[in-house]
Amino acid sequence: MLRDAHEQLDGTAARLQLDPWIHARLRQPERALVVSVPTLMDDGRVEVFTGYRIQHNNTLGPTKGGIRYSLAVDFDEVSALAMLMTWKCALMGLPYGGAKGGVACDTRTMSLREIERMTRRYTSEIFIMIGPDTDIPAPDMYTNETTMAWIMDTYSMQRGITVPGVVTGKPLLLGGSLGRVDATGRGVSYVVTEAVKLLGLPAKGLRVAIQGFGKVGSAAARLLHQAGYTLVAVTDILGGVANERGLDPQTLQSHLQEGGKLFEFPGGDRITNEDLFAVDCDVFVPAAVEGQITGRTAPRITAKIVAEGANGPSTPEGDRVLEDRGILVIPDVLANAGGVTVSYFEWVQDLQFYFWKEAEINQRLQEIMVEAFRRVQAMADAQKVSMRQAALMLAVKRVADAMRLRGLYP
Repeated sequence: MLRDAHEQLDGTAARLQLDPWIHARLRQPERALVVSVPTLMDDGRVEVFTGYRIQHNNTLGPTKGGIRYSLAVDFDEVSALAMLMTWKCALMGLPYGGAKGGVACDTRTMSLREIERMTRRYTSEIFIMIGPDTDIPAPDMYTNETTMAWIMDTYSMQRGITVPGVVTGKPLLLGGSLGRVDATGRGVSYVVTEAVKLLGLPAKGLRVAIQGFGKVGSAAARLLHQAGYTLVAVTDILGGVANERGLDPQTLQSHLQEGGKLFEFPGGDRITNEDLFAVDCDVFVPAAVEGQITGRTAPRITAKIVAEGANGPSTPEGDRVLEDRGILVIPDVLANAGGVTVSYFEWVQDLQFYFWKEAEINQRLQEIMVEAFRRVQAMADAQKVSMRQAALMLAVKRVADAMRLRGLYP
């Protein structure tokens, strides 16, 4: 993933004719912390996990980025994700730089108490890097609002005061924001609607296939369904279900909440994740993990629009295939930016201790997402480049311009 991120940056730097020192500076993180996270397990053992917190760039403001718990977490992955966060925040016009963090672990094999002890120790280890005016974590893969509550509490206890603005994606009672849970999926639905308008397609009845039915995929499915789209296929890590007549996202969610597996849902035919790429659809939303659309899978996609709900779901090879086939790709730094945008709203509310109504949050999110989409599309048309290249050009240029204005210290 880091190789892909570097390839994207290098191509963008060449197009923008970036100063060599700025290009070199943006290729690596500003700060990186690798920590040991000793954790007392329920059976009395002490397991030592490895944790990371990486800040890519803070030129535009404090850094911002999620924390993920996964065995795939390593230095390169976190570095790449931190870089993508820099571009995402810059593209959306947020006063943030990019950061990312994580712990290499498998929480599916851990008890809730073990996860809490690990989270609190990890927070203590990265305490020197985070803060409401320095670096603000948020939920990511296998973390949630409970994880953020533990981080906020641990940080606050060490400070001796309550600091709600140290993280976003918290429970409402602890300073969380209305609209945050659905924010990323809602942002996906907004940019899909703009893409449909751009292509002159009728939204009513357009067929949608979604890879991943977690926080992002399930919200996108529900909101697109409410807008008149037809969900024809959805998968998670174990596989999924397809029905050309349509699937009801709420019924799917109820099935999962009752303990069922997605592929066991009785309202359609069982499919694998490989099958999903070939499903006949108009809109394809990869909302799972990175590296799914490759040179091998991209030729099978039938959609007219690909909206990247996940971070880095397309490899450069897969991206080139989609571009050559004339498929409109809404890149991750734009399509899934709803989460960080509402995280920004939450942070602002925490700093002011004044909270907004959900309708106001959703309206502001829509305005920012639509405006960003149109800026990217205008750049793509003017420069005769893809939406991804246009988004990266806008984002990298904003960071580079700020670096020039601030100058080089000392």
